[in-house]
Amino acid sequence: MPDLDQPLSGADIVRLQNAIRRLNGCESGYVETVTVSESFQGFNTNQVWQAEVAVFEISGHPDAKRAYAWSVVEDGQVRHVVVLEVPPVTSPQTAVQAAIAAQIANGTCR
Repeated sequence: MPDLDQPLSGADIVRLQNAIRRLNGCESGYVETVTVSESFQGFNTNQVWQAEVAVFEISGHPDAKRAYAWSVVEDGQVRHVVVLEVPPVTSPQTAVQAAIAAQIANGTCR
């Protein structure tokens, strides 16, 4: 299980690449890791989200050339999140915003 308070290791990057391949059928090359912080209004609280977002160049997708990926722990389980760079997603920050918006829309935001 990755330590989400530490920089991404090589093994973490490989796990994220596997998630990109599994979810989108794309090969990927690691570019960089960016720390992203996002705050949003949750139910009765202002929540702050922060994580290391890995940026990947991808091949084999008809619309996207990049993917943004990170890991989250929910109920003791590690889940990998992958967001493709397809407008309006244009950066690690907007990838996180899109993922949070999707969780709010489907009622899974914690």
